Amino acid sequence: MAERLIVVGGDGAGMAAASQARRRRDRDDLTIVAFERGHFTSYSACGIPYWISGVVPERDQLIARDPATFQDQFDIQVRLRHEVTGIDLERREVVARDLAGGGEVREGFDTLVYAAGAMPIKPAWAHIRAGGVFGMQTLDDGAALRDWLDGEPKPRRAVVIGGGYIGVEMAEALIQRGLSVNLVERADQPMSTVDGDMAELVAEAMRGIGIQIRTGLSVTGLEERDGRVSAVVTAEGPIPADVVVLGLGVRPNTRLAEEAGLPLGPTGGIRTDRRMRVPGLPGVWAAGDCVETLHRVSGMPVHLPLGTHANKQGRVAGINIGGGYATFPGVIGTAVTKVCDLEVGRTGLRERDAAAAGFEFVSVIAESTNRAGYYPGARPMTVKLIAERPSGRLLGAQIVGWSEAAKRIDTLAVALWNGMTVDEMTALDLGYAPPYAPVWDPVLIAARKAVDALAATGG
Repeated sequence: MAERLIVVGGDGAGMAAASQARRRRDRDDLTIVAFERGHFTSYSACGIPYWISGVVPERDQLIARDPATFQDQFDIQVRLRHEVTGIDLERREVVARDLAGGGEVREGFDTLVYAAGAMPIKPAWAHIRAGGVFGMQTLDDGAALRDWLDGEPKPRRAVVIGGGYIGVEMAEALIQRGLSVNLVERADQPMSTVDGDMAELVAEAMRGIGIQIRTGLSVTGLEERDGRVSAVVTAEGPIPADVVVLGLGVRPNTRLAEEAGLPLGPTGGIRTDRRMRVPGLPGVWAAGDCVETLHRVSGMPVHLPLGTHANKQGRVAGINIGGGYATFPGVIGTAVTKVCDLEVGRTGLRERDAAAAGFEFVSVIAESTNRAGYYPGARPMTVKLIAERPSGRLLGAQIVGWSEAAKRIDTLAVALWNGMTVDEMTALDLGYAPPYAPVWDPVLIAARKAVDALAATGG
């Protein structure tokens, strides 16, 4: 009889695990069933703001593989609109509710992959029955928002609550849709993934396209009229709104896992080993936004819900389930985004992360241009480096610039991943041509400046 693999969660991590296991084991040896509570599998959640804005015209462009493809090409059964409600490790069984047809489904398993993702943070004040309030975690969420924006009466005023990646990207998308947009952030800056001095550059760009930014402001409630949201209530008074997007961050979706006895770490994510196995529970694996992982720079456990990590972790789990060998070595938190044409990249530790981890460090900011200054289209680029004292080891980097900025963070990510010092980085043999970089690339200029700062402090 074929071994049975049950996958909880049908997006990046879960379906990567299922696909890799199938590539190594045929249907006579392994039966694979995946449960997904939504309407879609293997889609790009990061692409949702660009579908909302219209930059990406069709929803299906965001879907990498649909259930029919998984069935026909991989012999993986996907049960859409099935929400797993219980996991019994002793009986080796999952229980799921059929959200479309009703009733309950029970499936036995030999091997389990828990890839339930993350849940949006939704305060008590956000739980109202009025229409026009949206999270932005899944493609179903994006579809619901699109329907609202296209419906009647047409919304004119939007409030985005939260200034992280989703908040910033959704604010821009709604501006592009022709709405007036207020972004409300409780902290004193948007984009808390970068330090305050770099975040101010992002805020300037946001204001430049018409987004009203209100920082240091907490939301206390929502008002409604005739069954529709009408305002966001804050300490400074209500902000009128016809549509509200919640971008307050996420937490690991681990309630079922915890109830079943899977161990959680200090971040609230599931603990796994480097092969994505759940310790102490044979045949149980976890991957994606529901797990915690090791930060390679700080050495501390972190929860970093990014699609890049989820797909890699799922692939590792699937290879191992299929009889191969693979490990996930940890993360350094590399991420990029954009606001209009302003590109933002970061990797490694921010100043506050470095301080919390106990490092002594210097930080420098270098101003340069993306191309040779005389070449048409040259635009400013700001690079920030954080380096350990006295070793000079790179701890973190951030870049904000108008063109060719975001992917330069990958150079810094490779240096960081391999433990390079800023002194070693000054000799990196980077490409040069006037249309692409100055003779001293912005990365090299920042590294030289960090070396000087270390020397000045005795590092």
